[in-house]
Amino acid sequence: MFNNKGRRNVRNNEVRRNVPVKEGETYTVTIEDMGRGGDGIARVEGFVVFVPETQKGETVNVKITAVKSKFAFAEKI
Repeated sequence: MFNNKGRRNVRNNEVRRNVPVKEGETYTVTIEDMGRGGDGIARVEGFVVFVPETQKGETVNVKITAVKSKFAFAEKI
């Protein structure tokens, strides 16, 4: 894609990462680390998922509540 000045529009040419999670789906994850805000950090196929009210080492069932380009948010179920 080119903009109106004949230059490439970088935003449209970005490579989209294949996101392995979908909003509303459930997963069983293990909390691998803790984030700055206290949320647990898990991964689904390498994709980061933040889960509040968890502890490092805990295995929990989660439901994805929001998906961003590089990470997702989930809640314990």
